[in-house]
Parts: sequence; structure tokens; C-alpha cells
Amino acid sequence: MWRCALPPLLRYPTVDELGARAAALVARRPRDARLRRVGTSRAGTPMLLLSVGHGSRQALIVAGPHANEPVGGATVLRLADRVLADPRLHEGADATWNLLLCLDPDGLRRNEGWLRGPYALGGYFRHFFRPGFMEQPEWLPDGADAVVLPETRALLELQDELRPFLQCSLHGVDVGGGFVELTHDLPGLAQRVAHCATRLGIPRELGPYDTLYWPELGPAVYRIPRPRRGDLAAAITEAAVESTWFHPHRHGTITAIVEAPMWGVAAVEDGAPPTDEETVLRVVSHTLRHDTRLLERLLERLRPHLPAGPETARLLAPVDDYLLVCPGLADTWDPDIPVTGGARPLPPLSTAHLAALRIAGRRLALRTAGLLHQLVTGAGRDPAGVMPELERLLDQWCDDYRDGCGARWIPVARQVEYQSRVVLATFELAGRYAPACSRSGESGWNAGAAVPMHRE
Repeated sequence: MWRCALPPLLRYPTVDELGARAAALVARRPRDARLRRVGTSRAGTPMLLLSVGHGSRQALIVAGPHANEPVGGATVLRLADRVLADPRLHEGADATWNLLLCLDPDGLRRNEGWLRGPYALGGYFRHFFRPGFMEQPEWLPDGADAVVLPETRALLELQDELRPFLQCSLHGVDVGGGFVELTHDLPGLAQRVAHCATRLGIPRELGPYDTLYWPELGPAVYRIPRPRRGDLAAAITEAAVESTWFHPHRHGTITAIVEAPMWGVAAVEDGAPPTDEETVLRVVSHTLRHDTRLLERLLERLRPHLPAGPETARLLAPVDDYLLVCPGLADTWDPDIPVTGGARPLPPLSTAHLAALRIAGRRLALRTAGLLHQLVTGAGRDPAGVMPELERLLDQWCDDYRDGCGARWIPVARQVEYQSRVVLATFELAGRYAPACSRSGESGWNAGAAVPMHRE
């Protein structure tokens, strides 16, 4: 039976703790584990890769692609410990596990105001940080050749060096449920996800906002469509640009995005037909439109008083992104607004979809309010007099998540166990369908097909 060599994590690790715990694992097992620097962040933080095993088949696990989603850091430490304790996962599988401790360490540092707990929605959103879309390192909005972020460049170089048969990007859902997104189908994964979720009491998200227009491969498992050209709003809301998810496709890599929830909501796994779809959509869209106008007015009052400089720009970038996409989303969800031009109609919706849309609209408003709150607290004064209103809105909207949506905290250890088990299931299934990709350097996939060329 596997026994944890390191003490279990009861809270999210910081950037420094990730490095220290990885170094402790290497010191304990120097023949089987290595730690190396593969890049440097914009602020000068080392980007560390922990490699376990010496097999010819490379698996790449990327933690921390989004700054406010810290579960992946704890998960890679758990995976390293698990793989070291079970030779079947490295020697027996002829595999090397390459675990990138954090893709955006600078962003993770900016979330340390809530990382240590206690974990409450109000504290999370008041200290929430996620950079603007153009500074998120997984995206390639202008293609790989035009990349300027050093974090992105480090990941691309790592992908081309390793040519992994599997890449897992570890994400966290702040409010909702767990789900997986794949660049290729892995038959059997939906059943594995269901088993993990049931055993650990994790709700599965059966209609995520992220995957509203994406093909479903099974309950809570979705296929990522190939990137397409679109405007910035589409890129922000639909990931409709080139990305590091698809970049290693040329090497035969299967990419899985594994989402684990922080606060679970039972309604996101209700696949039943809704009883009054139009009424719910009308409320959700009108609420988002109303909240957006409130936030725009607060920003209009606040903006003239903000000091110029990189700190203000860093916080305003995601605020502007959120306020950019909110009106269009509200119109898309509103059943009273006809679909025109190039807009797409909503697909058939379940109760789970409606719950996810409600959560998504509230999330956009809360993130914006939290960033505005930080702009005021960072300035050390409130010349525009917006703080009382921001405090009221943050409390009111967090209460709605808790009381209206039924959001309940999932302990960190359970989040990590769920995500780890899903990654291990993905590793096993991916190994069955592309066993020779990383050894030969050739793609085991037909780029024009929806399924792998070779199956067992």
C-alpha cells in the first residue's frame, strides 16, 4: 500500500513551499527524482521542474497555469510522492513524470493573501488575482512565434524538448464542480471521473460554462475544439485562440485539462431538463447586465484617482477584460434578444447548464469587485468613496453563492486527492492509445480525425 512520505497538505502551498517540498523529495530519493530550473518568470522567480523516474515515455504535468487556482501545486507534490512509492508508475510504465511546479509563480504570489486560509468566499474574492487575458501564460493569441511572456516560452520549449505522450494542465474551479477537457477522446475516462468524484464527494459539472459549445465525450468530459480566429471577447470567454494545449499536438501529445472545485455546488451535476429555462435565463442575463452597470459606474468614479504605474495597470487589465465580455454574454443568454449576425444560439440546456451560467455570471461580477477592492486598498485611501459599496456588493454576492447556489467548501486534501486520481486515470488511458508517440517522435494521431489512428 502506498504511504505518503511527506506530511499531507491541509492548505494550498505557496511558491516557496512548493520549491522546498520538491527539494525535500529529491533529497530523499536522489536516484529517482531531479529538480531543475526550466525558466524564469517576469519577476525573476525560478520556474522549477520536478522529474520522477527514468522511462523513455514522457508525461508533462503543469501546475498553476491560472494564478488563482493553486490546487495544482499541491497535486503535483502528491503525484510525485505517489509515483516514487509505486515503481509500476515509472519503471513498470517506462515513464518519466515531469512536474512543473507552477507556470505563473508571480501570479500565485499575488494570491497569498488567501492561500493560507481560513477559506471563505469573502476572503478569496477580496484577495483574488488573475492577470489579464494577454498575460495568462497558456494562451498564444498571436501564435507561438510571437510569444513574449517568458513563462509561456519556457513551457513551449519544455514541450518541444520532452515531446510528451501526455500533458495535463491542472486547473481549479472556484465555485462549481469537477470536469475534464481533452484534445483527443480517451474512452473510459468519464467512468473513471465519475468513480473518483463519487468516492470523494466531488460534484461533477455536467454543463460547464467553459464548454457550452464544445462536444461532450461523456458526463463531465469534453473535447476541446481546434483553435479558431475570433475577436478578443471570444478568446477570453471561449479560449478560441492557439494555446499551449495544442502546441505539442505535432508530437502526438494528448492534452487533458483537469478541473477540481474549491467550493462545490450540487446543482451543477443535475442533468435533468429544466422546468422553466427561459425564466432562469432571463434572470441570469438581467442580473449580469445590472451588476455590470454597477461595476462600470464604480470604476468610472475610481479611475481618475488611481495612481499611474504598473501595479494599477496589472489590476485594471483583468477588470477591463471582465467588463468587456459581460454585456455580450448577457445578450447571448437573454431569451428576449434574437440571435443575429455571427452569434451562436444556445445549445440545448439542462438544469446543470443553467446552474453553471448563474455561477459564471456571478463569478465575473465578484472577480471584478474584488479587483476594484484591491485597487482601493492598495492606494491606502478611498477618495472616490467607493469602498462601502464594494464591501456591500462583495458580501451580498458571496452570500448568494453560499445561500442561493449552495456553495460548500471542499477541503484542500480532498481536492488534491480527486485531481491526483483523475490525472493517474488519464495517464493510464493515454498510455494505451499512444504508446509509441514519445519514443518515436512521430504523431500517433491523425490530425484530421476525431479519434486516434491506433487503438488496442
